[in-house]
Amino acid sequence: MRWASLDWLNFTLADVRGSLGPYLGIFLLTERHWDPATIGIVATVAGIVGLVVHAPIGAFIDATRWKRGAVVAGLGVLTASALAIATAPNVPVVLTAQTMMAVAGAFFGPAIAAITLGILGSHGLAYRTGRNAAFDHAGNVSIAIVAGVVGWWFSQSAVFFLVPIFSVLAALSVLSIPASAIDHARARGLDRTDPVGGEQPSGLSVLLTCRPLLIFAVCVALFHFANAAMLPLVVQKLALAHKGQETPLMSACIVAAQVVMLPMALLAGARADAWGRKPIFLAAFAILPLRGVLYTVSDDRFWLIAVQLLDGVGAGIFGVLTPLVLADLMRGTGRYNVSRGAVATVQGIGASLSNIVAGVIVVNAGYSAAFLTLAGVALAAFMVFLIAMPETGEDTKKQRHEPATMGEPAQAAMAGTVIGSG
Repeated sequence: MRWASLDWLNFTLADVRGSLGPYLGIFLLTERHWDPATIGIVATVAGIVGLVVHAPIGAFIDATRWKRGAVVAGLGVLTASALAIATAPNVPVVLTAQTMMAVAGAFFGPAIAAITLGILGSHGLAYRTGRNAAFDHAGNVSIAIVAGVVGWWFSQSAVFFLVPIFSVLAALSVLSIPASAIDHARARGLDRTDPVGGEQPSGLSVLLTCRPLLIFAVCVALFHFANAAMLPLVVQKLALAHKGQETPLMSACIVAAQVVMLPMALLAGARADAWGRKPIFLAAFAILPLRGVLYTVSDDRFWLIAVQLLDGVGAGIFGVLTPLVLADLMRGTGRYNVSRGAVATVQGIGASLSNIVAGVIVVNAGYSAAFLTLAGVALAAFMVFLIAMPETGEDTKKQRHEPATMGEPAQAAMAGTVIGSG
């Protein structure tokens, strides 16, 4: 029952989130006649405000026993924000609503990850994380199709009225998970089987002394700086060239990527332990610069949508392996969700800057220049990850056979790679 509840939670929660972000940009561009730079600025301001709360929210999720309630509260905020945008799409309302959406959205990732880890523990986590991601992508496909139909037959603003429906379904899903099924110590990364480490979490300094975590954070920031603006830019190109078909084309871009993300998520989850995290992650980093260059080859809508398929490879892998790498690095520290929040913060910084920088480049130099700039950043992310990031999965396997090293904040994260260690 609890696994089915997790499946439906990821499916319906994807629907709620999928009803917002991508469609907002195209709605403001075509129906409200906002220019790309203004759209980028609003998204950046809201993103910067929202990303500040990621680490505190991660700490809250670590500490609270009300993880299900956090999800329900976030759903309520998303619903109110979506309805506000639909009924009063002016700059103050959109900016406020986007900011609230960013804050609410910061609860979902760590809460679902904590609930999953609290139910399952580290055993089988890779497979379950892949399954969570697969249902998330399936939900995104479904809402893209539904939103495309609704936007075509009614109006683009009608898409936002889907949010309350899926919010109720997501709330019912999370509340159907028994509260007693969640081990809250295990949910924050404390290992009850560790004979050396106790039930007390490590100090927050572990976030700064774990060298692999810092390297990973830099790679994440670069990846999302390169990635975040690509889909909005593609959709803007399609919308300007094909008036009246904005929402269906938006849905086509989302479906194209999500259809690929689903099997990639399942593959990454199934093979992450056997193949290791790093080789699979490198594929995600390698595909992004290629995608940026290919967007400049043609403005044909079928070509652009076909290139968008590559987004499914990178995003499908990234969504599964990020929580696994963090679980590897933070095992035994009790700081799993704080680390997720910290990484989400730098991810948000990268994504927010991506929108505003890309918007300015488009206004001054055109879409091709923006895509090539993003591709260059993506290549830098690949090189940093290839050269500097160690494999975390292999060290995790070693630690399972060496329980004396577990529970130590630095060594549980990555033996011999903590800053200042011998």
